[in-house]
Amino acid sequence: MTEEYRHIVRIIGTDLDGSGKLEYGLSKIRGLGINLSKAVIKKANLSGDLRVGNLTELDVQKIEDILKNLKKYEIPGWLLDRPKDLETGEDLHLMGPDLTLRTKSDIDNMKQIRSWKGTRHSLGLKVRGQRTKTSGRTGRAVGVKKKAIIEAQPKEEKK
Repeated sequence: MTEEYRHIVRIIGTDLDGSGKLEYGLSKIRGLGINLSKAVIKKANLSGDLRVGNLTELDVQKIEDILKNLKKYEIPGWLLDRPKDLETGEDLHLMGPDLTLRTKSDIDNMKQIRSWKGTRHSLGLKVRGQRTKTSGRTGRAVGVKKKAIIEAQPKEEKK
């Protein structure tokens, strides 16, 4: 059975470049880091040196199944990005568009309950304690404004 090389492989709704190694290719999926991708590859009994384009359909399905059911495959909880989720109380790991939507809803929740972080988000300021005196001044004038130059008009002579 000959394996065909594919230039683009679609995993969990993300197109991955087929020329990259599997460890780094999986980390291109939003919400998936290098450590979790290594754990997934180990659970799938694949080599990290394998190129993404050389994966068979069966391998892709196996990786997707592991990514959708991390608890079932006993991935450690410290690798997951949402331990003890507020809504469900379970250890979750979000990827792709789910991560984007949940992050947006978390920020909206902080704004609604008027927490410090929510207030900073709503004002468009730095949230995590960075300095704001000199940095983060995008979109505003910095320093002293120059006065408008008024052209001197010649005075009319009296006769």
